[in-house]
Amino acid sequence: MMQDVLIPAIVFFGLYHIIKMFTDFLLKRKIIKAGHIEKAGILDPVTTVSDENRFPTLKWGLVSLMAGIGMIVIELMSRGGEISWVKGYNSLLPVGIELVFIAAGFLIYFFLVTTKKR
Repeated sequence: MMQDVLIPAIVFFGLYHIIKMFTDFLLKRKIIKAGHIEKAGILDPVTTVSDENRFPTLKWGLVSLMAGIGMIVIELMSRGGEISWVKGYNSLLPVGIELVFIAAGFLIYFFLVTTKKR
């Protein structure tokens, strides 16, 4: 059932971006032919990596590591019988544990980047 909605949404999303890219190209070409190169935005300087996102690989590596550790903790707790998915109710404890570990990954990244800036 989810595929019945997801596939057309992806197709329309892709078509929208292809049409937008093509019309932007035509508009920029028309602006350049009219002699208004500065308004076309083609010759804008390339932006460098900002200080906010200097280490994207570090950030997502830490978040993935902490998410994996969170899943290991959930698995170990479920084997010990402290968390049960099977007994007829869905516990929110595993979701909470996973979110705490992911947030810890972001916090570790934040503290590493702020201390590296100084």
